[in-house]
Amino acid sequence: MTKAEIAKVVHERVGLSKKESGQIVDVVLDVVHKALEQGEDVKLSGFGHFMVRNKRPRRGRNPKTGDEITISSRRIVTFRASQLLKNQVLGENQ
Repeated sequence: MTKAEIAKVVHERVGLSKKESGQIVDVVLDVVHKALEQGEDVKLSGFGHFMVRNKRPRRGRNPKTGDEITISSRRIVTFRASQLLKNQVLGENQ
């Protein structure tokens, strides 16, 4: 699903203009983006939890040559789906 498709659903369900719906989607995603950029977690009740993690440097191997390399430290974003979302997507029996 794309941002445009999300904006279309907002337009249909809320009744705002397509332009306003697109702006709302952009603002919400921008707020999430800025929070993650600053290292903050983002929790969306009933949906999930976005977290920024710092990964330490580690040893790795170049798959092409087999040479050992050092993989540098970096920040990553992880997402953990809420139990409610998991149950809805995977079925109640999972």
